[in-house]
Amino acid sequence: MVKALALFSGGLDSALAAKIVLDQGVQVEALYFVNAFLPTQHNTEMSRWAGQLGAKLHILDISQPHLELVRSPRYGYGGNMNPCIDCRILMLKKAKAYMQSHRFHFLISGEVLGQRPMSQRKDTLNIIERDADVKGLLLRPLSAKKLAPTLAEVKGWVDRDKLFDFSGRSRKPQLALSKRLGIKEYLTPAGGCLLTEVEFARKFRDLLASGKVDLDGVRLLKAGRHFRLKSSARIIVGRNEEENKYLLNLACDADILLKMRDFTGPLTLVRPVKVEACEEIAGLIETAARLTARYSKGKDQESVWADYWPKNSCRKSSVLVTPAGEELVEKLRI
Repeated sequence: MVKALALFSGGLDSALAAKIVLDQGVQVEALYFVNAFLPTQHNTEMSRWAGQLGAKLHILDISQPHLELVRSPRYGYGGNMNPCIDCRILMLKKAKAYMQSHRFHFLISGEVLGQRPMSQRKDTLNIIERDADVKGLLLRPLSAKKLAPTLAEVKGWVDRDKLFDFSGRSRKPQLALSKRLGIKEYLTPAGGCLLTEVEFARKFRDLLASGKVDLDGVRLLKAGRHFRLKSSARIIVGRNEEENKYLLNLACDADILLKMRDFTGPLTLVRPVKVEACEEIAGLIETAARLTARYSKGKDQESVWADYWPKNSCRKSSVLVTPAGEELVEKLRI
């Protein structure tokens, strides 16, 4: 039995590519790459999206090597902080290694020629294949007829006549094909990599500038309103109960947590990077308390009490503050 490994993102194109080859009698299994720049809910949804295809799902965490390339990509960034070419090369290298160790015959990708200006031009597709060392092994069923035949076609594992010649940015051909193939659930095009989003990219640039970039710091970027003090300390104010829980789960022992004493409001996490003097800590806590109050039910009060405590202690202290005004919010907002 011929086996193919499909790079699977949960999006329509990757689902279509897998389904096209599945319908030719090839045993197709899906490979999903986890990294720190994907929305957290995707991990639990991938199994359902792959399940509608009848494809077994494999999950591979590449967070650490992916973070390293994002910090300094060889081929640069896209519109924001998305290093699409370097990212694609990394995934294909990992996919090839997985393919070989698990005895698959070839790889499948949902790329469409010309759909993305940075990573899906013909020249960049060739660069990606060359640097990932997958030339001939990678079948792109949606644009196959506009590309050179691959090993799977030459060997007769798939029929080239049943592949497609899609190109360009229009998604109408894919949407029409999805109806015909019965694919109903998939990730929207704008719902993937957070590095393509303006606000997230701005927060990540700030993290890079701080000089302390690790997976824990990146995960914190996914929730809350972010503020930076000149001291390099970061203040993160939750937007809702879900984000409050997320921040609490990610807090480390060095972090300080705040909540309003008498009013409903957010949980605030303070990461006091390079803040050592007692007066600096006191000023940081006061600023964080003012921001916490700004987004609480007590925002219109003249003064309010905020409770704060180190993550590694249940002992709380309190500070009386005036809720922050718009000027302070805009001055500190990342």
